Amino acid sequence: MTHAISPGLKASARALFLRDLRLLWRRRGDALQPALFALLVVTLFALALGNDRATLAKSAGAVLWLASLLAGLLALDTLFRGDAEDGSLEQWMLAPVPLAWLVLVRTFMHWATTALPLLVAAPLLAELLHLPHSQLNVLLASLALGTPLLSLLGAVVAALTVGMRRSGILVALLALPLYVPVLVFGAGSVVQAAQGLDVTGALLMLGAGLVLALVLAPLAAAAAIRIALN
Repeated sequence: MTHAISPGLKASARALFLRDLRLLWRRRGDALQPALFALLVVTLFALALGNDRATLAKSAGAVLWLASLLAGLLALDTLFRGDAEDGSLEQWMLAPVPLAWLVLVRTFMHWATTALPLLVAAPLLAELLHLPHSQLNVLLASLALGTPLLSLLGAVVAALTVGMRRSGILVALLALPLYVPVLVFGAGSVVQAAQGLDVTGALLMLGAGLVLALVLAPLAAAAAIRIALN
C-alpha cells in the first residue's frame, strides 16, 4: 500500500513545488520582501543600539529571533489566499492525495522563502550584532528548529482565516500568542548559552514542538480549509 501511495505524494509535491517556484520567480520582488524586512529589522536595531559591543551582543539572539518571527508573519496572510482566490484550493480538495500533504508542502515553501534566507545569513547578521562565536551554534540550532515550527503554526492560523477578506491584522493577532512560546524558548536558549547554562532543555522543547506540529498542524490546517471553503 505504501508503494502505491508514495509516487502520488512525490509527484504532487513536485508539481506544487515547481508551480510555487514559477510564481515566486514571476513575483520575485514580492518574494524577497520578508527576507529584506528581516535584514532591515536587524540593521535598524544595530544602528539604534549604537557601537556598544556588549549591548549588541547581549541582544543579538533576541533581535535575530524577532526578525525571523516578523518576516514569517509578514507573508503569513498570503500563504493560502492566492490559491483561494484563483480556485486552486478547490482543486487541492479534489486531488487524489491528502489535503494535509499539500498543506505541508506549501508550508515548507513558506519557510524556505521567509526563514531559510535569514538562517543562511544568520552568521553574517550575528557578526554585525557582535554575537560571541561560542553562541552562534546555539542560535543556528534554535532557528533551525524554531522557524519551521513558526511556519507550521502560522499555516493553521492562515487556514482559519482564508475565507475572510483583509484578515491581515486578525492573522497577526491570532498567530502572535502561538508564536510567543517559540520565541521564548528560541531566544532564551541563546541567553542561557551566554550565561554558561545548559541549553539542551530549550532545544529539546523546540524539537518536540516541531515534531508535534509536523504531525498535527497540516491536519488542523486542512480541516480549517475544508470548513472555510464549505
